Amino acid sequence: MSFSNTPLPLRSPLSKTPSSTLSIIEQDDLLDASDDARRIVRLAQCPQCSYPYRDPVTLPCGNSLCKKCIPQLHSRRHISYPGTPSRLQGFECPFTTCGADHAIGDCSVDVVLNKIMDVVRREVDVYRNSEDASEVLLKLEERDKWTIAGISSLQDEVKRERVLPGGRLVATYTMAEMGELAHDSELSYTSVSPNGDPSDVLDTVVLQQLKEATRSELDCQVCYNLFLDPYTTTCGHTFCRDCLQEVLNHSSLCPVCRRDHTIPPGVSARSSPSNVILTNLLAGLCPDALRSRMQTATSEKNSKPDLDLSLFVCTLSFPTVPTFLHIFEPRYRLMIRRAVESGDRKFGMLLHNPSREPQGNLGRVHFYECGTLLHIINMHLMPDGRSLIETVGVSRFRVLKHGTKDDYTVGKVERIDDISIAAEEELEARETSGPSIAPNFSAQDHFGAPPQHTRDPKQPVQLSDIKTMSTQELFVMGVDFVTRMREQSAPWLHTRVFQVYGQCPNDPSLFPWWFASVLPTADGEKYKLLSTSSVRERLKLCAEWIITIESQRTFVWP
Repeated sequence: MSFSNTPLPLRSPLSKTPSSTLSIIEQDDLLDASDDARRIVRLAQCPQCSYPYRDPVTLPCGNSLCKKCIPQLHSRRHISYPGTPSRLQGFECPFTTCGADHAIGDCSVDVVLNKIMDVVRREVDVYRNSEDASEVLLKLEERDKWTIAGISSLQDEVKRERVLPGGRLVATYTMAEMGELAHDSELSYTSVSPNGDPSDVLDTVVLQQLKEATRSELDCQVCYNLFLDPYTTTCGHTFCRDCLQEVLNHSSLCPVCRRDHTIPPGVSARSSPSNVILTNLLAGLCPDALRSRMQTATSEKNSKPDLDLSLFVCTLSFPTVPTFLHIFEPRYRLMIRRAVESGDRKFGMLLHNPSREPQGNLGRVHFYECGTLLHIINMHLMPDGRSLIETVGVSRFRVLKHGTKDDYTVGKVERIDDISIAAEEELEARETSGPSIAPNFSAQDHFGAPPQHTRDPKQPVQLSDIKTMSTQELFVMGVDFVTRMREQSAPWLHTRVFQVYGQCPNDPSLFPWWFASVLPTADGEKYKLLSTSSVRERLKLCAEWIITIESQRTFVWP
């Protein structure tokens, strides 16, 4: 008896909506323990070494491999942000579907997949040494892609075959464990048992036990439900994509190990690929449970009100920096009270649009479409009903739809997120890898190392220089400008400003928000920051402001 199967297709690792994921599951049949034994075992094999996973690492592209199979490291060039030691070394992804340059700091052992592989090894050992397994003997013959295609002249010189106990599932895993089954090879099975081929029943029992033993490892540690679109963080922990997104709305710390993510404020988990192996395991081994999970998630999503965010049309606010408000209008008193009583303590802040400039699909509305989600930290209620509230910016959003509730604006919004750190580094490398002349700043030692290039310090930085400057140099340019203005006692940098907004940040991702909060320039210029998608873009805007200000010889500080 023989058969051949193709591997489970590697589905797109990008984020999926519940409905699209459901359609994928409906196209797949539940994997059969015996007929699909090769496909099931392939899910546990490293595509690089073909052995069952040992210390599996899930890469930023969503693919997994054994830790020992990570290619040789090299130094990554033209990258200054974030510039941490773990990101200055990397390797070229060995997966042909990716080929990107991954930072070694993004590649920790996948905790969930590692536990699942440990469970699989343990359960297979139990059945392999059992009396039932010894009564089922199979001859396994490896069939590579040339053999399957019927081209005998190109097949391996040594045909690998084994007689192993335990039914198809256990025997296939054993052959992979012995290093005699390539990841892309198929198998033919021939029964050599005295009583025929009774492996079907044994395979079903083994697979059911594997499902039960691994089930607890497939629960998200945020919602405690089956993973829905599993995403693995750089620290190796896996969560539902939406669950992690909710966590990142409030904290950059991993919910399990409390490690600070290398994701700066505003970078979305939605833009990163899903865990390919876990996605295929869930879809192939427990589609019914996953289908039920997605239907529940869809119902919960549909039950939410369409216009679910209260919007305060007033002023500019930015992520990570404070905004202080005096609430005196009755409609906004009601809005703030509802936000506090709900326990969420959040509302959206939008800049007033007095000239009714067109705002995309919204048309000529009375507000600018991009805003900041604010979280109420403190609230002082006065006897006459007015209140003084202290808020901090959480994230950015774009208004998709809007309406009115009790005379204040409400809306449906989508979060605005930054590109990934890897994409940020790629952007910097692309823009700075050519010949460039970097400025010589007095604040170069801010990072503990001088820039790689120098130029005549008498030459001022031009707008044309900005694109080829490194992200670090753009940041240092901003820090240097603030330092010089403070030394010159610029009125916009008086003591109270630092008491309210804190000292100048030493983090490039935070600097633009702080700088825009204290710089006396037009709100229309500052507003541009809210729609940007990278730290580098924002630092370039800050550099443009600085060049413009310094070029105005008769500039008078307000």
